[in-house]
Amino acid sequence: MKLDEYNYELPEKLIAQSPVSPRDSCKLLILGEDSKNVKDVKSVKHEIFKNIFNYLRQGDVLVLNDTKVSHSKLVGKKDTGSDAEIVLLKKISEKIYEAKVKTKNPHIGTKILFKEKNGNEHVTIIRQKNIDTYIVELSNDSILEDAILPMPPYIKNNLTDKEYQTEYSKKLGSLAAPTAGLHFTKALLKKIEKKGIKIVYITLHVSYGTFKKIDDINNYIMDPEYYQISQESADTINSRTDRLIVCGTTTLKALETASKNGKITSGSAQSRLFIYPPYRFKSGTNILITNFHLPKSTLLLLTCAFGGRKSILDAYKEAVKKRYRFFSLGDAMMIWK
Repeated sequence: MKLDEYNYELPEKLIAQSPVSPRDSCKLLILGEDSKNVKDVKSVKHEIFKNIFNYLRQGDVLVLNDTKVSHSKLVGKKDTGSDAEIVLLKKISEKIYEAKVKTKNPHIGTKILFKEKNGNEHVTIIRQKNIDTYIVELSNDSILEDAILPMPPYIKNNLTDKEYQTEYSKKLGSLAAPTAGLHFTKALLKKIEKKGIKIVYITLHVSYGTFKKIDDINNYIMDPEYYQISQESADTINSRTDRLIVCGTTTLKALETASKNGKITSGSAQSRLFIYPPYRFKSGTNILITNFHLPKSTLLLLTCAFGGRKSILDAYKEAVKKRYRFFSLGDAMMIWK
């Protein structure tokens, strides 16, 4: 399998830089609705996201990822004056973190300075872990008070929690939003529940690896991502009387990791599951709600494994033609397996 088979042309102006308002007013591409021949591009329909309600029915179970994005990005300057950005990935010990560092010529001992509060506040690079990941030390924990939400590399502006957290975000620890869930409003979720659809919440904290580029599919190793599924959530999914509808690639990854013998098991663990064609899904998911993903990305590979490479890429071409908005803050798809 060649990675180039998962490429497509996208005009830069279709990369969404801000969310739509209200959230559920974005476009929704329906692919393969109740069709056995999902590969038929004629099965594509165009909707508004709030009308997703019409495609759900009593007895369905809708699964959402309730992770919440941490304020983990720090913006400052090197002691030489160059601009610098740090995204704190993981706390190792008191004031010591694993971090992504973006600056000119970072090296051991480099100090990145921040605005003064009670003296000179800075972060020092103390060790390099790999190409762009370092071990850093904070001079003071009060630096974290100025941390902002980390943004995907293709989004040029900083966003607020109101713009970049889902309406149901709850469990802090993610480095990126589960963006398919950004389209749901509280009113829409209430409307869905009143129709007799059960809504289940699980957690997967998205790692910064979600933005990494793939060079070789066969030798690629996913960054570990923590997930948690309660016994109540697992029981609701396993006892459903109709379809399993999953919102987001992160949610689907967690369910596939926790799937054993056709059932979802409760518990928590780190997932390194890399889903790409011809992966055989085990969770029983019938419908995937997701955004439009980057070319040659792990998320696009997962989506193609679920919906079929040709049908997904044909739908992407249709979306470009219809001027859909792409990536994290863009429009959505509803894909029948």
